[in-house]
Amino acid sequence: MTPKALIMAGGKGTRLRPFTASFPKPLVPLGDLPVLELLLRQLKSAGVREVILSVNHLHHLIRAFCEDGSKFGLKIAYVLEDEPLGTAGSLAYALEMLSDDFIVANGDLLTNYNIAKMVAEHRKQPTAASIAVFERSQKIDFGLVEVDASMRLTGYREKPTYSHLVSMGLYVLNRASVAPHLAPGKFLDMPQLLQILVDAGKAVVCRTQDCLWLDIGRPEDYATAQELFEQKRELFLQAEQ
Repeated sequence: MTPKALIMAGGKGTRLRPFTASFPKPLVPLGDLPVLELLLRQLKSAGVREVILSVNHLHHLIRAFCEDGSKFGLKIAYVLEDEPLGTAGSLAYALEMLSDDFIVANGDLLTNYNIAKMVAEHRKQPTAASIAVFERSQKIDFGLVEVDASMRLTGYREKPTYSHLVSMGLYVLNRASVAPHLAPGKFLDMPQLLQILVDAGKAVVCRTQDCLWLDIGRPEDYATAQELFEQKRELFLQAEQ
């Protein structure tokens, strides 16, 4: 079955203010294209033909830009959050429109992650949820002091760097697995939903790829993305080639 996709496009993008005061974060431009258009193109290249957009903040601008999706070769429907429901709450309103296994993506997702490969891997074995994860390094700008229970120095590390796996805001979910945990009007964040599945004994798998991923909610990442797009446009559009 061709997977359908739900794009979470209702956030206010507070970290990018004042840019997002007058237009929604998914419409933030990258070069001459909004980030949302790049994501729609990637989904189409991954075999998606139907997309549901969950909208709230300045939703009329997203509707005006995407319309019915035909200009992207897609069929687009909309779910309106009258009030913020968290990063997974609006799933309850879109569930009946989605496929047995469906894609969920943040509306500001900026990556060249192979979505079709992720869906195929998800379907190889019974899996309630797949999470696209990225290894990110964080340098500590201070010397870290290690002590024992008596506050005696046991070690000293000067400005260490730690690596962590972080969620990219891209998921493949099994509808039957998540449905019992959703209810209209219930506030629910995606980490909560995934933890509920784990606690219920369901398989939740983290999937990595050698890819590019930038969190454009961070001004420094957004600046990097603009530079990369200008220099290597194909990095973001290679899925169409």
